[in-house]
Amino acid sequence: MSLALYRMGRFAARKPWVVIGLWLFCSVIVITTSGIFGRELDDSFDVPGLDSAKAVDLLSNTRSDHAGLTARVVVTPLDPHETFFNSDVARSGLVDVREAVASLPNVLGLTDPAEALEAGDDAAIASGTVSPDGRIALVQLQYPVIEELSISDLENLKEAVANARQGSVLQIEVGGDLFFAFEEPETGTGELLGLITAVIVLLVAFGSLIAMGLPVAMALGGLALGISSMSLVTYLFEIPSWAPQVGAMVGLGVGIDYALFLVTRHREFLARGLTVEDSIGRAVATAGQAVVFAGGTVVVAILGLGVAGVPFLTAAGIAISLIVLIMVIASVTILPAFLGLAGHWINRLGIHRGGFHHNTVHTIGSGWQRWGRHVSAHAWPYAIGVSVLLIALTAPVLDLRLGFPDEGTQPESNTQRRAYDLVAQGFGPGANGPLLIAINTSGDESIVEPLAAAVSADEGIAAVSPPALNSETGVATLVAVPSTAPQDNTTVDTIERLRNEVFPSVLSTSTATAHVGGQTAAFADVAERITDRLATFIVAVITLSFLLLVLVFRSVLVPLKAAVLNLLSIGAAYGVLVMVFQWGWGKELIGLQTTVPIVSFIPMFMFAILFGLSMDYEVFLLSRVREHYLITGDNDTSVIHGIASTARVITSAALIMISVFGGFVLATDPVTKMFGLGLATAILVDATIVRIVLVPATMKLMGDANWWMPRWLDRIVPTIHIEGEVGLPDPDLEHQQPRDLVGVR
Repeated sequence: MSLALYRMGRFAARKPWVVIGLWLFCSVIVITTSGIFGRELDDSFDVPGLDSAKAVDLLSNTRSDHAGLTARVVVTPLDPHETFFNSDVARSGLVDVREAVASLPNVLGLTDPAEALEAGDDAAIASGTVSPDGRIALVQLQYPVIEELSISDLENLKEAVANARQGSVLQIEVGGDLFFAFEEPETGTGELLGLITAVIVLLVAFGSLIAMGLPVAMALGGLALGISSMSLVTYLFEIPSWAPQVGAMVGLGVGIDYALFLVTRHREFLARGLTVEDSIGRAVATAGQAVVFAGGTVVVAILGLGVAGVPFLTAAGIAISLIVLIMVIASVTILPAFLGLAGHWINRLGIHRGGFHHNTVHTIGSGWQRWGRHVSAHAWPYAIGVSVLLIALTAPVLDLRLGFPDEGTQPESNTQRRAYDLVAQGFGPGANGPLLIAINTSGDESIVEPLAAAVSADEGIAAVSPPALNSETGVATLVAVPSTAPQDNTTVDTIERLRNEVFPSVLSTSTATAHVGGQTAAFADVAERITDRLATFIVAVITLSFLLLVLVFRSVLVPLKAAVLNLLSIGAAYGVLVMVFQWGWGKELIGLQTTVPIVSFIPMFMFAILFGLSMDYEVFLLSRVREHYLITGDNDTSVIHGIASTARVITSAALIMISVFGGFVLATDPVTKMFGLGLATAILVDATIVRIVLVPATMKLMGDANWWMPRWLDRIVPTIHIEGEVGLPDPDLEHQQPRDLVGVR
């Protein structure tokens, strides 16, 4: 593969406009096709086989209105002394609000608190549409299933509510399932700040405007192509609407990182006096091969999400993997073309006269060399101290609670949050997460009333609506309101108790079946499914990564150590998430309004992404260590050499990743904050205390055992040279002295 990449790099350098033209042609085709034929992304969280999915399927197959999405318009008089019981003006405003939303497209039906009030205060309270104190009224809108809706339905609702607010005597807020399905979190500021920080890091690291600009241009171009393709991929898989945002986070980080590795190696070769064309070819053959390996590991790890058995996770994994794959391809094709166009100008337009020129042509940093010797001389204290620190950071994982943040975790400036608070205030916290119980009577309709009574009598249920029975289909529906909030652990316990105790006690002698659905139950079921599959997923990814590293480094202990250290860095990131999002430590610093459970799919997603990304640094560092060890046979000096020659690039790459991921912490959506903080923390831990401290310390302690491999395994494992120049043609040197790495003096 090294020789093939070498030839590809030389071709791109020799024919840059051909390669750039092919990329532009493909990009125009994809972007144009996406704009014309692309489908809208989907936010279905259905997981076949779960009890909540069975409830939805039962209602959908019988064409029940309850199978679809809901939205709620929540109103209260602006005058704190008025109620709907004593104010004709407030009642009149309530009528106007209902009329404003009643005629919206795709609204199958809606509640009418104004009509209920005409029957008397007690009747209005009994209807569940007016709070006991008369201050809050609820207009519940019923929509069809998500497949029959689009974002325009949400926009229509927002517009109707905005119009109703004008001159109204009521505070009008809106929320519900429709928002969860189609509302996209605000983005832009965080990503922009992250990108600006990455530009600054590259500028300081390279000391050249051109050397800085090429990685950024390549990453942005690859990202534009990847994001544009998502609406076309939906023809094969239902891509969640949040997948491009996570893909942008990961793609931007790895794209700039991969380009950093390649440009750094290219400048090293130029400093040795190689021609531009040969330098680019060798950079692609060496650093490019490490990029292909590392990127392939990221792709495989993320695709491993398929073992979770959760369709939306699998689809999101495919989408993100596609973006990473595009970044890898761009790194070994269009980036070499850019480098070919830049020629020796890559070292010009410098911002300072320091930087890389202080190093040798192999970028051996004297400061990092001293650090490597220091760690080697104190290997035991560093190994023990850092391990204790990582274990301490990981310890909060024992309190990890998976779930889904509800609208109560949104900022208070958000209308969904205000609607949530009003509903909780007027009707109790459980009203924000009603349970939808679907009953297949199987001809035994007499079972409906006893089941409704048993559900109502459960300690975790605050109220149950009158059963709605469809005699033609034999399907009945109950809407049960829990006494606790949707994200409360007690609510999950209530759902499990209904399924495992209440239903069997009533239906044991009947052929009827009952299932608990609704958004709250669906989220709880997804969290349980992911929890059940998480261990299998982790073992699968670790095993695959171990085998790949054995193949690359021809060692058993090095891959084993890498797996353990990666687990520690990821565990530390999990622990930080628990401390911030569950325990609330420093939550104000990231703009988090309240504590929230860890979103059920984030630990699995983080593990897939981070385990793959950590291989970037592992391969980059250990390949240099092994390269030197094969020459000298001295493990201690090889470790010091590896640290000295890679630490600067690794720390620069990590700063870029942290900047990009950290920018997402500024988002308003708690889920995006969680992704950003978790990924940034893991990269920070991995690239500093793990890669620069714990790895050299443990490798020093293990000595030559690092490279032990059973003879029988050594005979059957093929030899792969990552970042080495084995098999490449002799260097093509310029007829002049090596150029300075920063620019012409």
